Amino acid sequence: MTRRLEIPDPEAMHALGIDLAAELRAGDLVVLTGPLGAGKTTFTRGLGAGLKVRGAVTSPTFVLARTHPSTVGGPPLVHVDAYRLPGAVELDDLDIDFAGSIVVVEWGRGLLDGITDSWLDIEIERPTGAAESAGEAKATDAAADVGSDPVTGIAPDTGLYLDTRLDLDADEPRTVTIAAHGPRWADSAVG
Repeated sequence: MTRRLEIPDPEAMHALGIDLAAELRAGDLVVLTGPLGAGKTTFTRGLGAGLKVRGAVTSPTFVLARTHPSTVGGPPLVHVDAYRLPGAVELDDLDIDFAGSIVVVEWGRGLLDGITDSWLDIEIERPTGAAESAGEAKATDAAADVGSDPVTGIAPDTGLYLDTRLDLDADEPRTVTIAAHGPRWADSAVG
């Protein structure tokens, strides 16, 4: 079962997370896929708000996984960033309580085979085309002005990060595809 949604702005992405939180329970797995700046963490912030978890939901890029306990006696939200994980073995090494938590894995597609028989696969697409090309040209020009790499923002002579990249959080519409897999979601309208 698959559903496609047009999400006009970050507030609507956050609201989608809040809405989906009402459908989730311990043992649920959500796999988020999308390019940098697509809205994966914004969506997960909405889930956290809907689940009423403690702590700010931020990208766990450098800690790999962050657990947010519930403030209302529900299951914790475990937010994982699998971008830097080379494979499923390293994900397993994080020792996540999949059965007792609601687990959201950014960049997790292909790493979760065999973890559970049911999951939600959510893909967030951000626009490409003329607006992005103009932004890329602007970022490339800015990078050339300061001598940094237009993709990474790293200045080769100093190794310092100079933020000349695209505004990946631009307030542009996103397309969200929710695909529900497995028996848990068989009779659900979620996907």
